[in-house]
Amino acid sequence: MEAAFGTTRAVFLGRSVVLVGATAFLTGQAVAATWRPAWQVVFYCALLGLADRFLHFALFGGVLLSSLGYVADTAVLVAIGLFAHRVTRARRMVIQYPWLYERTGLFTWRERRGGGRAAGDEGG
Repeated sequence: MEAAFGTTRAVFLGRSVVLVGATAFLTGQAVAATWRPAWQVVFYCALLGLADRFLHFALFGGVLLSSLGYVADTAVLVAIGLFAHRVTRARRMVIQYPWLYERTGLFTWRERRGGGRAAGDEGG
């Protein structure tokens, strides 16, 4: 792994998954909270991937311009960011429009049964 990605497994898990992964999670939440599309998460996580490679270079003396390392780091960050985006979007849809939608899972919501009326509303 060190020859291909330019880093050890422990450094990859500690830096890319935990440290920068938490940043990607918060990025996904922020993009979803402002009702922006998911492609923006991919763009911001690609930038985070560049910062992640620089941290590897500056802190651990690794290879800065490792394309395979960048792709692997960025893929993990994009996955974490998109996960956070979808979870946050599902939560926000249900919280902001409780008369229209109900939660059906971690990533999903659906229209409420009964024509969009809240429970107990007789439509009078």
